[in-house]
Amino acid sequence: MLPSTEYVESVERTLDSKFTFNCHKDISCFNKCCQNTDMLLTPFDILRMKKRLGLSSTEFLKKYTYTHIDEQSSHPFAVLSMNEEEGGKCCFLTPEGCSIYEDRPANCRYYPVGKGLMIRDTTDGPAPVDFYFFIKQPACRGFDEGREWTIQEWRAAQGVDVYDEMNREWQEIQLRRDNPGKPKLDDNKQALMFMASYDGDQFRKFVFESGFLNLFELDKDEVEKMRTDDVALMKFGFKYLKFMLMLEETLKVKEEYRKEAKPAN
Repeated sequence: MLPSTEYVESVERTLDSKFTFNCHKDISCFNKCCQNTDMLLTPFDILRMKKRLGLSSTEFLKKYTYTHIDEQSSHPFAVLSMNEEEGGKCCFLTPEGCSIYEDRPANCRYYPVGKGLMIRDTTDGPAPVDFYFFIKQPACRGFDEGREWTIQEWRAAQGVDVYDEMNREWQEIQLRRDNPGKPKLDDNKQALMFMASYDGDQFRKFVFESGFLNLFELDKDEVEKMRTDDVALMKFGFKYLKFMLMLEETLKVKEEYRKEAKPAN
């Protein structure tokens, strides 16, 4: 979720930080946090939701999201659309709550906790480190409820740990690429980044229906798995992003193509 910073506590929290919170149908603010919000989606969010709805990733993105280009990094992100005809409600919101609750996005699961990632000095040198904070919107009465949690307990209860595991590599790519001095992405690279991040069905066509497999030396078992396994394809997409954005040489170009790329003497 991308809340207004006025609702974000400026105190960094850890997994052991405690808070009281509960959300249920009888609370006065029920469903209000699911309206008029900018919900940033992750690759695993898309995978879970499109499968839940029986849609291709292309269909899901067209029907339920819009693309936001970050001004600083020029990275493209999928954001969940709100239903403006219903007062800015989430498209999946019903009077009974979320209609896709078991497959809701990671940021929905975390709320009222926020999670960030930053580069910090560690004993092993600079490394990505998670940090947490609380989001306290004025309308939310959940903090008045008496149930106590640690952030670690909340993560486990909301099933967000698997989302963090699946999205970690993608989030680190955003962080590594979003540095001062990095050139802005052109339209073509933005489109490739969006496809490899979010549109798995189009990315599968890109891999298997173009000359992609002829260009790179790839593990045959990995290639076969990607034909039907969406998670394997998503993880390969992260590998492709690192190569395309020149963060790591995660893919090896075949020798004949490397020779062609060398300038003549």
